[in-house]
Amino acid sequence: MDKTICTCDLCKNKLCARTVSIFSSLDADQLSEVINLIVHRQYKKGELLLLEEEAVNGLVIINEGQVKAFRTSPEGREQILHIFSEGDFFGERNLLREQNSPYSVEALEETHVCLIDKRDFQVMVRESPDIALKIMEALCEKLDRLENTVETMGARTVDARVSAVLLEFANKYGKPHSKGIMIELPLNREGIANYIGLTRETVSRKMSHLQEDGILEMVGNKKVLLLDRPALEKAAE
Repeated sequence: MDKTICTCDLCKNKLCARTVSIFSSLDADQLSEVINLIVHRQYKKGELLLLEEEAVNGLVIINEGQVKAFRTSPEGREQILHIFSEGDFFGERNLLREQNSPYSVEALEETHVCLIDKRDFQVMVRESPDIALKIMEALCEKLDRLENTVETMGARTVDARVSAVLLEFANKYGKPHSKGIMIELPLNREGIANYIGLTRETVSRKMSHLQEDGILEMVGNKKVLLLDRPALEKAAE
């Protein structure tokens, strides 16, 4: 995780900690304590922020950009586990215990991150136990959401999985358009396939079917115009 520290100008004066769910319930004074611990780093597209089994030295907040967390199977196949974008974070499991990273993390585009060193975080928690309790509550909620997502995705049909991931991207990256919602996909077809455990050909075929049904319109390789959200939601059930 060692990287040249950036200036705060790269964060465009945003208080990055405010965008993170585990800090959302903190009051102004408590949030100020967190912000004082933050240092800033940046990574180019394709750079690794973290390697699988590498020690995680703190909490990493995505201030700007996108990264993917992935594992590589013994056969060399990449399995994408998470897409982290602005306001997302990782490394929280190692803040209070020793645990190496269960995955690698790679920048999908130029990415700016904010880092809270593990030792600084532990000092803050010892001095302000109320912060620790609030963070633990928020982490439990995050784990509940992740478990629900895994259970739901595993039980879905292939068609539903493709529709569900497009809805996920619409919620996270979609922008209003005169015809619906323009989605800037964080991954190409192969990346989406690795994310939901399908082949590239299956993802492409299912997306073509959705286009034929008038539910969406593909705009190049990394954009999709969602024309009929209710129909996509039904397909994701």
